Amino acid sequence: MALTALDPRTALVVIDLQAGIVGAPTAPHSGAEVLARSVELAEAFRARDLPVVLVRVSFAADFADVMPGRTEAARSGGGARPDGWDVIVPELAGHPGDITVTKHNWGAFHGTDLDVQLRRRGVTQIVLTGIATSIGVESTARAAYEHGYHVTPATDAMADMDAEAHRNSVERIFPRLGETGTTAEILELLAKTRG
Repeated sequence: MALTALDPRTALVVIDLQAGIVGAPTAPHSGAEVLARSVELAEAFRARDLPVVLVRVSFAADFADVMPGRTEAARSGGGARPDGWDVIVPELAGHPGDITVTKHNWGAFHGTDLDVQLRRRGVTQIVLTGIATSIGVESTARAAYEHGYHVTPATDAMADMDAEAHRNSVERIFPRLGETGTTAEILELLAKTRG
């Protein structure tokens, strides 16, 4: 177990578990598995009065707020999106104490009030879950580390559209940004930390 501690003010940050993403094919875990583990973590955090942040990605109808710049890879998702694609899934939504952050790029810090929301609540550590591991989750983990937070990716509560990309993030990137753990390991430490 690489995970050694959870700070008394740890927040759960859930990345892009929304209608248009959860049903996409992912590896090594399905969207349903990622969602179930994220819900389990969210319930445990809420029970201990710890912050739960639900991050969603959304764009204007004309895509005027999409990240500019040339890329070698084709951008996915161009064109019209179905109504409701950016709505947080009902299994996570509807809890009045949760914080919702809307982002318009990969990471949840740039261009949002996530850092302010966390600091106002005295948060010093974040546990990360979501889809996609190598994009939204990794970008948020990198920024959290750069902002001085302790970072804990829940490795079995995230998935990617590419299994190799997921593996690279979990094995090579995340250990440089924080301590990784499974949902069960995080829940076990959370119980010890908050009694």
